[in-house]
Amino acid sequence: MLLDADESQLVLVDYQERLMPAIHEGAAVLANALRLARVAQLLDMPVWGTEQNPSRLGPNDAALRALCHKTLAKMHFSAAEEGLGEWLRPPAKPQGGNARSLPKHLQKPQAQAPERQTIVIAGCETHVCLLQTALQLVEDEFDVWVVTDACGSRTERNRDAAFDRLAGAGAELVTTEMVLFEWLRSCEHPAFKDMLGLVK
Repeated sequence: MLLDADESQLVLVDYQERLMPAIHEGAAVLANALRLARVAQLLDMPVWGTEQNPSRLGPNDAALRALCHKTLAKMHFSAAEEGLGEWLRPPAKPQGGNARSLPKHLQKPQAQAPERQTIVIAGCETHVCLLQTALQLVEDEFDVWVVTDACGSRTERNRDAAFDRLAGAGAELVTTEMVLFEWLRSCEHPAFKDMLGLVK
């Protein structure tokens, strides 16, 4: 199964200014997160950010934060505990007008935005906030794809243990380039040259 850009949302977890210097290969991890966010923006895809205890750890990297539609400040390690799920799966809009004004068979069905069930997620620390958020999204029946080279922890051992656990729970493990090329599918895609510039 390939990723479909029209069904995807991007979630970027805790790339915070005070945390990133402690992350193993933090500069490369952040660079890949920026690539994902820039291509998602080219494709009009929702991009969500999270920040763990921002009063202590500071905001996300400014360039990354600017590419997010919204950023969720949280105290729980799992962003799903603090409302991320509502952003990813907004409630149906209530029927407008007086319900008794027209018989049901004459009422127009509510146009609803197509659901984007595929969550492409990356972040720090992989074995804590990213792991707990992704596992809860799997439990909430989203299709979760973890971008391994855009994830980081202070140690490789913790990061890799998280990947093992995520794979065992049913998350797909992918890389930044796998995601970008699957979103575009063809070298004839209008965004291909821009994407290629980001990859090179």
